[in-house]
Amino acid sequence: MKKEILDTNVLLRFLVGDNKQQHQETERSFKEAEQHKRKIVLVPLVVAEACFVLESFYKKQRKEIAEALEVFLAQRWFEVEEREVLLSLWAWYRKGLHFVDSFLLAWAQAHKGTILTFDQSLSKKVG
Repeated sequence: MKKEILDTNVLLRFLVGDNKQQHQETERSFKEAEQHKRKIVLVPLVVAEACFVLESFYKKQRKEIAEALEVFLAQRWFEVEEREVLLSLWAWYRKGLHFVDSFLLAWAQAHKGTILTFDQSLSKKVG
């Protein structure tokens, strides 16, 4: 079965539902993936862009974004690159850190690594 990489606009249509036709099409695609009729892959870059658009364009609160994406990312019927990292970054994101900084902290924690950065406050959070 051929893999399909999920684009941000599809994820946004699913989460926001502001285009009824596209939302329904997205739900059908996800249902097919859940039934193992298609293989959908989600990469961290798409999650980052979705967070940015949800905050900047849709004016959604971080808590609401985090809750929706935590549930979405936990679904086992699609492939998520760096799923463990993505699922563990939301505590920092909710506290006001940008998505990328939250991702870096979660990555460093999951991989028992550090962050090469000039941002001293970010370095301190790694421990």
